[in-house]
Amino acid sequence: MRVLVTAATRHGSSSEIAAAIAAGLNERGIDAEAQTMGDVDELDGYDVVVLGSAVYMGRWLKQAREFAKAHADQLAGKQVWLFSSGPLGPTDHLVPPEEPADTVELAQLTGAVEHRVFGGKLDKQQLSLAERAITKAVHAPEGDCRDWAAIDAFAGRIATHTAAVADTARGETETK
Repeated sequence: MRVLVTAATRHGSSSEIAAAIAAGLNERGIDAEAQTMGDVDELDGYDVVVLGSAVYMGRWLKQAREFAKAHADQLAGKQVWLFSSGPLGPTDHLVPPEEPADTVELAQLTGAVEHRVFGGKLDKQQLSLAERAITKAVHAPEGDCRDWAAIDAFAGRIATHTAAVADTARGETETK
């Protein structure tokens, strides 16, 4: 089973999460690679796709939404997992606590097994003037709110599920 982990990102935080998921899968014996979403042209050769996005103003980035829609037919034939990155604040009280607006539709579109929300990272020095104004208006706290243990646990869940699906497929092939 080959796994592609890709994410749309503005400032790199979601790509770092994608890389951590791919590393966690590889450590568990699953062949995984992380690629920047803009570098992904083909999904052929992958059995599993982990698709993520930074969340801004309660929505996935346009690049991720368009990627999911453009590849919907291929994704529907694969095992798909989704993750969102963006809520800020203490881990036990991330803001905003609700699911991003797009994820229910995207989960249905791709047939996703599961969706997870991870805390994000805000470094105001990396932001444009407009982004700084928005973060100031919503009182977004600066800092790194990513929970690396939770991200690794998600990689573990994907690895366990992927291995079980592969074992089932091998068993069905052997009985035929």
